[in-house]
Amino acid sequence: MSSSESSEQKQYFSTELLSWYRRHKRDLPWRRSRNPYHIWVSEIMLQQTRVDTVIPYFNRFMDKFPTVAALAEAPEDEVLKAWEGLGYYSRARNLQSAVREVQERYGGVVPDTKEEVASLKGVGPYTTGAILSIAYNKPEPAVDGNVMRVLSRYFLIEDDIMKGSTRVSMEKLAQELIPEEAAGDFNQGLMELGALVCTPKSPSCLTCPVMAHCAGRAAGMEESLPVKTKAKPPRPERRYAVVIEGAAEHAGRVLIRQRPAEGLLARLWELPHAAVPTAP
Repeated sequence: MSSSESSEQKQYFSTELLSWYRRHKRDLPWRRSRNPYHIWVSEIMLQQTRVDTVIPYFNRFMDKFPTVAALAEAPEDEVLKAWEGLGYYSRARNLQSAVREVQERYGGVVPDTKEEVASLKGVGPYTTGAILSIAYNKPEPAVDGNVMRVLSRYFLIEDDIMKGSTRVSMEKLAQELIPEEAAGDFNQGLMELGALVCTPKSPSCLTCPVMAHCAGRAAGMEESLPVKTKAKPPRPERRYAVVIEGAAEHAGRVLIRQRPAEGLLARLWELPHAAVPTAP
């Protein structure tokens, strides 16, 4: 592909994607304002979790902790209770730790520079880009799995997306595509396209706004991309759990214990349990 063809392909992608997103974007509660705190909370909740699941959690969380100050000052147990059911509880702890830092260092205002946002606990490159572009309209890329899938297919990129070098090159490519005047809408459009159209299996190519210049589809590779090394399968572990119910004056009570302060599911409550001995 010549440089002029490549430039045309990129320009077409940016223009058509932005137009499509503005016509078809979903009405999601965190899209109703440019409040960086709202956007930050939504992006943390959306990690490893479906949009439909997040919506009621986000609404309840915002009702309970409507501002940076409210979340910073809340007892951790209340925050974890509001997060209950979303899983990956370290996300909630890291979010509150970072919000407390924002309250103390920045007067409760989420910073608007890449260095400051990226330094906050639990805020990686994707979340940094999402906050800066959506809240502050800064041309920073927000590259997650959805985005890498879209770019791999559209530009026919056969590099393994599990490699750090591939992510870096994808971030550079995504930044080249961002229209400076509409960074937030463009990044959300990329996410939306990956979530609704350019899906992992059976992508809806005929309804895709950028199908005409999609190199992956032209090569018949839209379903085989992106290239992704399979993760190691989880190691199964069996445990005995014990349910101890109270009697007499303790009737209706069940014995539970609190996990250690560090490690998996730190400080959460559980039934007593022990590992099942493995056969020699």
